Amino acid sequence: MPWAIFNRPSIQLSSLKAYLKQQSSNLQVESNHPYLVAAEKIGLENYRVLSENSWAAEAIYYSLLFPERRNRAREVFQKSLDRSTLASLPDFDILTELLDVHMEEWLEQLDVNGCLLLGFTVCFSQLPATLLAAERVKKKYPHVPIVLGGSTCSPQIGSSLLNVFPDIDYIVNGEGEKPLLNLCQYLANERIHPGRNVQHRKNNSEKLSTMVPLHEENDEIQDLNSLPFPDYDDYFQELHTYGLSFIPSLPLEFSRGCWWNKCTFCNLNLQWCGYRSKSGTRVLQEVEQFTSRYRCLDFSFTDNSLPPGEADKFFTVAGQNDNDVHFFGEIRTLGNPETYYTYKMGGLNAVQVGIEAFSDSLLKRMNKGVTVMENIAAMKYASEAGIKLDGNLILEFPGSTEKEVEETLKVFDFVLPYRPLKGAGFFLGHGSPVRENPKEFGIKAVVQHPYNRLLFPGHILQNLEMLIQSYRGDRQFQHKIWKPVRNKIRQWADFHAHRKSDRAPLSYRQGKNFIIIRQEDPGGETLHHRLHGLSGKIYLACSMPASIKRLLEIFNSVTEEQLLNFLADLTQKRLLYCDEGSCIALAVKEDFSA
Repeated sequence: MPWAIFNRPSIQLSSLKAYLKQQSSNLQVESNHPYLVAAEKIGLENYRVLSENSWAAEAIYYSLLFPERRNRAREVFQKSLDRSTLASLPDFDILTELLDVHMEEWLEQLDVNGCLLLGFTVCFSQLPATLLAAERVKKKYPHVPIVLGGSTCSPQIGSSLLNVFPDIDYIVNGEGEKPLLNLCQYLANERIHPGRNVQHRKNNSEKLSTMVPLHEENDEIQDLNSLPFPDYDDYFQELHTYGLSFIPSLPLEFSRGCWWNKCTFCNLNLQWCGYRSKSGTRVLQEVEQFTSRYRCLDFSFTDNSLPPGEADKFFTVAGQNDNDVHFFGEIRTLGNPETYYTYKMGGLNAVQVGIEAFSDSLLKRMNKGVTVMENIAAMKYASEAGIKLDGNLILEFPGSTEKEVEETLKVFDFVLPYRPLKGAGFFLGHGSPVRENPKEFGIKAVVQHPYNRLLFPGHILQNLEMLIQSYRGDRQFQHKIWKPVRNKIRQWADFHAHRKSDRAPLSYRQGKNFIIIRQEDPGGETLHHRLHGLSGKIYLACSMPASIKRLLEIFNSVTEEQLLNFLADLTQKRLLYCDEGSCIALAVKEDFSA
């Protein structure tokens, strides 16, 4: 259902369909992507904007699910969008009417006669559209069982959905392949129990208290290489049927879970009980088949973080292929610039890196396992390799101090040349370490998010466990002290938006015994710095983070006082970043081959 990304098929549906077909020749499986026609109905650009603003997108469908709360849903819609975005979109009531008509038209063409089961995959902003669809399907086809699964259906959330919404018959918790196969076989009278990880009532009249208990052990596939390739045929058939002419970006799954999985704010791995990955060779085979079968060259990895070892092998081989394939993926900071070049040569044109903070103490409380220096190095290496780096700064993290905000503000002047990050206000996610240990982060009480209090009737919300929650504690204080950071992020974005040159804002060129550094100033002036002989050599020695101790060992003709004075001068000019006795040169090597 909406709000899946419209130019990307659902890897959930495609993987489940391929697995069921592989395991049973008796099963007939069809997948359906209603979000495609929804995007066409309201306009592809309007759909894209809304799919990137989850509260606004959800508010539309909640207003249809709970029509008596239409005005409050409109309030959430308007509050969650900035003025320029709001002005660019059709009116809330127009969007609601269009999507209401789309839902009815989809139901009109949906034929589930003879079906044993109708399933919905539910991730991120898809819950309200799914609940609305389930309600209307049941009115038309009361005999058809409905199952929900996906990242939104973690055990506690799934249990509450099953208890509150009688149109849902089953919930699959965690990984879907084996539990869905078992459920299909159960409904076909081929087994006596739905199996592990399937929650359900014994009959439709019974409440959650008599639900068949969930098995503790997850029924997961240990060897991901044994899975069949996802089957995207239905998506492409729908593109043809509806006359949609864009070329999709295809999802790829390298791994499940997160190999780090320690960040205190994160709740993205509730559906997995362990980390597993495919081999680089297997993923290369998928790319080869998909480019041949679907004639697409753009791919997006669904991983929370690409597996470093196998990803290294994958991009090394991919860089030797003739296909001009482009990839997007999420990674943790990589240790050296050579790896970024390898990934770029293998087709990784864009990445999302978990930067999150520019304060070492804040990064430590987030349990990111990286330092500010490593974050800056990652931004530099990606820029130098020609990789578009996107990332977030988490603002208003519970317990943040004014000192940490000051540290953050100071770093902005040094990262100005790199692609700007986005500010993301902290949210309390169900199942995250912060949510599970609130007192450690100064949280006095966990409460329902104020937007959910507007969207849901009270008697329903009080029985639901929601994915996004709120808290009582230092929220107002955090909002106040982080305002200057929000302003800095806007200034950073404005600097890049109004630049007139295609060259890197801070770059260097190398001569025989000197280097010339070109630097664009926020005021619009372009400065040039020439470093001769030893000065240039010291600067180049800081291409990767280098300790002052190591620099003194390499350049032993220089006294410590001379070195520190030189580094301080470069730091004052924002050509170098120094922290905790280490320094990194910020200028990237100018590339005239682009």
